[in-house]
Amino acid sequence: MKPAVSPFPAPSQVQLQGLLGEALDANLRGRLSHFIEDEHSPAIALFSPEHKCCNHEGDWYGEHAGKWLYAAARAASRSADSAIPLHVQRVADYLVSVQEADGYLGTYAPERRFVQKQPRGPRTWDGAPGKRTWDIWTHSYLIIGLLEVHKYFPNDRYLAAARKIGDLCLQALTSGGIDITELGNHHGMSATILLDPAAELYLRTGEPRYLQLAELIVEQADARPELNLLTQASSGVDAAEIATGKAYQLCWNMVGMAKLHRATGKQQYLDAVRNVWRSVREYHLTLGGGPWGGVAHRSREVFNHHGAFSPYGYIETCSTLAWMQMNRELLAITGEAQFAEEIERSAYNDLLAAQAPNGEDWCYYIFPNGKRVYTTYWRCCKSSGSMALEELPGVAFTQRAADEIAVNIYGPGTASLDTASAGRVLLTQQTAYPADGAVSIAVQPERAGRFTLALRIPSWADGASVMVNGTAAGSARPGEYLRVEREWQAGDVVELSLPMVPRLHRKLSQNTQESLAPDGSPVAQQVMRYEYAAITRGPLVYATGLIDGFKTEETVILAEGDALSMAPDALPQDANGPAIRLKLASRGDLIFVPYYEAGGRRDGTWRLTWLQLAPPL
Repeated sequence: MKPAVSPFPAPSQVQLQGLLGEALDANLRGRLSHFIEDEHSPAIALFSPEHKCCNHEGDWYGEHAGKWLYAAARAASRSADSAIPLHVQRVADYLVSVQEADGYLGTYAPERRFVQKQPRGPRTWDGAPGKRTWDIWTHSYLIIGLLEVHKYFPNDRYLAAARKIGDLCLQALTSGGIDITELGNHHGMSATILLDPAAELYLRTGEPRYLQLAELIVEQADARPELNLLTQASSGVDAAEIATGKAYQLCWNMVGMAKLHRATGKQQYLDAVRNVWRSVREYHLTLGGGPWGGVAHRSREVFNHHGAFSPYGYIETCSTLAWMQMNRELLAITGEAQFAEEIERSAYNDLLAAQAPNGEDWCYYIFPNGKRVYTTYWRCCKSSGSMALEELPGVAFTQRAADEIAVNIYGPGTASLDTASAGRVLLTQQTAYPADGAVSIAVQPERAGRFTLALRIPSWADGASVMVNGTAAGSARPGEYLRVEREWQAGDVVELSLPMVPRLHRKLSQNTQESLAPDGSPVAQQVMRYEYAAITRGPLVYATGLIDGFKTEETVILAEGDALSMAPDALPQDANGPAIRLKLASRGDLIFVPYYEAGGRRDGTWRLTWLQLAPPL
């Protein structure tokens, strides 16, 4: 089969400005420029022969190399920065130079490598092997990173190194007699993520052995009773009930499953991904678009039971990355607006909310209600957040046909995209979005020509309208693309009006206790019942800081009638806003600002999204 072609433009074709552009600029100045520079950087020194010859520990630390290569290669391709391309190639060249003859490119001593069967030993609650390593995990990110470097710096050595890793993995799982689910925790899901790079290798090269590797991974993942990955996902089992329900790993497995569908066209793979997507979307996302867990679980990073709710749940930034990538793949396959909307929601809320303005610091966890805490040097989420940001230029637009361009993410910036009929088309967005719903798009084709501009109408934009050169362009249906097909010429202007009405959301949290009556019939008794309220406006979730400067929670009574109004004169110092006033019957009004900046973007500041409502008397 001919490798599938991505509908996304290269990052260099898109320049994001505004909030997302500022975050990308900070990412380049901070994390990508300083965390790794050369082979002496701590995250790369792990791969030196002197270190790995006797290393029996290390957890996930080797992952940073592949993550950085992926993000930095994309940043180098879109930026005029002269240093980052040199760093990318120097680091990639070093890693290739220390790859062993059999393809091994990890951080472990020979006796601890994934090609060696490890002693079983006692298993932990998440099914981890007795002697845990993250060797397959690290190699998975190395494949992805090397492939991305090869895309923008096409040296055959980078592709060959990625292939050699894939070949070693295939050998281990076939003639080596290794079962991939024995190589990672969460009943194997931390190893079956190899599905993504295996499928990507096939999509990039078209070589059948990598398709064989990908399908073997699915076969072994489905054969493990605690996991049954394809069977459970295909049958619609809730995401929390698949293996341990680990959010990051499950979403990453689904990224690989989606790519496998692209490679084979098999409907079962796509159905499995869609089912998991629906489960996560309906039961396991915050208002800000981050997968969350940590309520009544052993792990803070495991999906909650689909009936559980707590405003203090955990959102791991790694999970936000994997969720955004899962939506990226579904958008590439289907072209459906709902997947683009989820990427935008995650980006403007839970992703930005985890990043520090300096572009170097990141939160490992964020909380709808909780403290902003920037994490330590080696933590995984710093590299995941950096990767997630670098996804955004590529997914902001799609080219699904020779003469169709889709606008997926709104915000100021430019894109230069190709069409068959009009040649190169420059699109320039002028807007204050997401603070305002007025979006102007100037269309500048190389020559006059007929093509389609598909404009995503957000699901929250009731009453949206679209004008082209002052004339209505059709009926804008929320949650869909409005496709405008016409003869476009230089000077055409598209005007979108996306109404941004503040909305109050209510959430019920209740626990019940089940028992049996004397006649044996089940009896369910409500033990606790709490109701919460939160605010959104357009794509943004809103939050307030500590109430009265010190309260981490408050029970309130909403004012009768319309409790929400814009508050342009009440914007807190150093906030961009816009601000919203919540009018209360029980106390003074509260001022809310966008979640990503609520409480200030400093370490240790608080933000409160959900307020508990007083029970009815």
